[in-house]
Amino acid sequence: MSQFVLGRAKAQMVKAMEEYYNAIQVNIQFSGSDLKVITVTSVQPSEGKSTTSTNLAISFANAGYRTLLIDADIRNSVMTGTFKADEAYHGLTSYLSGHVHLRDIIHSTSEENLHIIPAGQVPPNPTTLLQNPRFESMIEVVRQNYDYVIVDTPPIGLVVDAAIVAQKTDGSILVTESGAISRRFVKKAVDQMEQSGAQFLGVILNKVDTTKDKYGSYGSYGAYGNYGKQTK
Repeated sequence: MSQFVLGRAKAQMVKAMEEYYNAIQVNIQFSGSDLKVITVTSVQPSEGKSTTSTNLAISFANAGYRTLLIDADIRNSVMTGTFKADEAYHGLTSYLSGHVHLRDIIHSTSEENLHIIPAGQVPPNPTTLLQNPRFESMIEVVRQNYDYVIVDTPPIGLVVDAAIVAQKTDGSILVTESGAISRRFVKKAVDQMEQSGAQFLGVILNKVDTTKDKYGSYGSYGAYGNYGKQTK
């Protein structure tokens, strides 16, 4: 089994923001004991969803929960820049294509209690792959073997993949950059995620300049908080 090592710069960032992500973790746990598999998406690229997915998974793992991070952004994964593998590995697309078994794509990481399923090679048919029955069966298996599963997905404002994934999960979170996306587009994204059937847990308002921005600009959706100027 390949091991994925968290990059040094990322590790430093995780340490600095540990309390913030712990607060999000607690919010999720207070939302319901049956919320084990969580979809994370954004409206547009570079709003911080992959950073949020990674650090949220690490927060659960650091709290002692057996945690799995799934990179389902199979169109444009950025997690390869966050986790480095020590040898060749298989990813999610290889499993969904029927080329390998589930056990072949679950990899250990340098973080205790944290495993990862990397995206794998970019496929010619990403939406079709995510609709494959193998995806749903994978979710059911990992649900039984992990305390929490965090699924990073493509931006819902660009493609429908996040809503497809959310149909198979327990809850969803939307990450959006403060001041970058109009309220109308955020609301549309929220509506899409709510229609998936998974419980919508809320919006993380990201990259907030507290001297200029007010959470109230997003109305009743609110925010968990902000984590400075981090990017996706």
